[in-house]
Amino acid sequence: MTEARLAQAYLAFGGNVGNSRAILDRAVELLCDGTDIRLTARSSEYFTPPWGFKYQPPFINLCIAVDTTLTPRELLARAQAVELTLGRDRDHEKRWGPRTCDIDIITYGDLAIDEPGLILPHPRLFERAFVLLPLAEIAGERKIAGQNLRDALAKVDTGGIERLAPLR
Repeated sequence: MTEARLAQAYLAFGGNVGNSRAILDRAVELLCDGTDIRLTARSSEYFTPPWGFKYQPPFINLCIAVDTTLTPRELLARAQAVELTLGRDRDHEKRWGPRTCDIDIITYGDLAIDEPGLILPHPRLFERAFVLLPLAEIAGERKIAGQNLRDALAKVDTGGIERLAPLR
């Protein structure tokens, strides 16, 4: 019997439909089962202006670090299953529009993948303050694609993003 390989991955969560804080909290619980996916760090939650499609409610965003035995494709499938469970309908939504729960894999170890439906590291990571800010909170000195996260964060506009106080 071979032992499952353990990889560290970072994921970003966001939502702006319904009680986003409760929905994202549930998304983290559903994703991180403690067996195949073990939560190792969680950022604060951030109130962020919409990105892409501006005429929609603000988002709540956060990032997590996990250790996982799943492959990148299996992790993506699990994340999309959680989104679906929480009411996301990718087939009938506007791109970058309102959604209950969006889960993006930002990195999976140091892998670089460019396949249909899966690009790692996330191709728009360095454009998105709403991902870089919570990600830097839990992994600020980490390098992704040769860039230090804190340095990358310093290059984007974080205006309008507010760190939220914990609910508990």
